[in-house]
Amino acid sequence: MRFLFKTDYTQDIALAKHGGHVFWYSALCLLMVAAPWIFSEYWIAQLTFILIYAVVGLGLMLLAGFTGLFSIGHAAFLGVGAYTQAVLTAQGVPFVVALAAAAGLSAAVGLVVGLPALRVKGIYLGIATLSFGFIVEEVFARWESVTGGNAGMSVSTVKLFGYDIGSGNGFYFLCLVITVLCTLAIVNLLRSPTGRAFVAIRDSEISAQSMGIHLAYYKTLSFSLSAALAGIGGALYAHQIRFLSPDQFNIIQSIDLLLMVVIGGLGSVHGAFLGAIFLIGLPQGISAVKDYLPDAIGQAPGLKSVVYGGVLVAFVLFEPLGIYGRWLKIRTYFQLFPFYRKGLFKRQKSFQKSDRLK
Repeated sequence: MRFLFKTDYTQDIALAKHGGHVFWYSALCLLMVAAPWIFSEYWIAQLTFILIYAVVGLGLMLLAGFTGLFSIGHAAFLGVGAYTQAVLTAQGVPFVVALAAAAGLSAAVGLVVGLPALRVKGIYLGIATLSFGFIVEEVFARWESVTGGNAGMSVSTVKLFGYDIGSGNGFYFLCLVITVLCTLAIVNLLRSPTGRAFVAIRDSEISAQSMGIHLAYYKTLSFSLSAALAGIGGALYAHQIRFLSPDQFNIIQSIDLLLMVVIGGLGSVHGAFLGAIFLIGLPQGISAVKDYLPDAIGQAPGLKSVVYGGVLVAFVLFEPLGIYGRWLKIRTYFQLFPFYRKGLFKRQKSFQKSDRLK
């Protein structure tokens, strides 16, 4: 078992808590860099989707996991970023400028959507964001002169500094670099006073306000930053999928994104990546086993939705902390063995929630 003795504040906010973190994260980075020479083209495409959804998941994790504000219309921000990127690149705007514009426009839209969060929360905030998602989807379908309407629009490949990266290994490395930068930005944000203010609002709005935290400012800021990350993910998604249509950003996509962070583990950066792996990997698993199931089950059109719903219900009932929470329990069990006590995490949880008025 590893014991950490902290003697100053810089140790507490360090990115790597101990040498094990440095080793394993370095090994993971080396594996991701070497992936194009290890895995086939198909699996590189799946890894690219995982990186893209991880960027979107980081934004939604910042909003839901660290600020406590849930959004059921997050696919709208994904769509705003995707269509902004597609329209600007079609007009010859450089990729970097278009990506910044996609993030900026999504952040501006998120700022507007975040205004209802100042007065409503819980299920009512979810209804407000859900309504916004329906509105944006309808705008995508009706604004045919820009988005192409229901006929959709094609998206060109990425051209960076005069070079056509395409949609293979070059685009994979581009997504990897952007994902790493977004992850470092979120981790550093959470170590800052702004990130601590987000967590304080999540735990107790009354306590946060009594400590001088401006609720309206930080709630709208959280929505804006979350939407900006969704816009970046949407821009990369547009280049990866190469074709956009309004039905790609419907309520099902929003539920998938929310499902991703809940199953991955709310309140952890790792949960965004684990949720992205789950979201991309589960359809592959269903496709692999459906041939061995009876035709009445394996060929059923709603099989994926049923499996998703069943998995979500199972996690909510038996593992609310998600995949990352389960890993923490397994790790703690081996660290404390044979002194691990069965209700350890339940006793800890009773002291984590500071808001006792709800």
